[in-house]
Amino acid sequence: MRAVSVSKDISATPGQLFAVLRDPARHTELDGSGMLRGRPEGPSPLGPGDRFSMGMAQGRLAYRSVNIVVEYEEDRLLAWETWAEVGGRRLVGGQRWRYELTPVDGTERTDGTEAAGTTRVTHTYDWSRARLPRLVVELPGFPRRMAPAMATTLERLASAVRG
Repeated sequence: MRAVSVSKDISATPGQLFAVLRDPARHTELDGSGMLRGRPEGPSPLGPGDRFSMGMAQGRLAYRSVNIVVEYEEDRLLAWETWAEVGGRRLVGGQRWRYELTPVDGTERTDGTEAAGTTRVTHTYDWSRARLPRLVVELPGFPRRMAPAMATTLERLASAVRG
């Protein structure tokens, strides 16, 4: 399987975490990879099927990613697929960034409302649908670098909901 996942239990409700994750203006603040450069364009907050772009950089190469929300369940799941496009043509990409939120302790009452508690956030980088995965993802070493970067992202997400 071409995916890597990391999880962290965060002292926040799924709703608090989801509100941060679906705001592209906050993605640079959360980014543990150092590749996001901000300047998001598109809707905020994100919803099902939304398309947004983000300034990116790998070394000296600056570009914009085009992202499409492909999985969405309010307060539970948010995933987008990322592409590099030129003239409306998708050249490389197809990697999926996914956040799954699972109440762990005290975050959901029987009436469906949220109480203070803990949420397990599982962050997945999935390149199984990527175009040219060996060349674009594996040879540059992204799989081995992503887990530590994603763990940093989850630390920053925890800080974002505390602050």
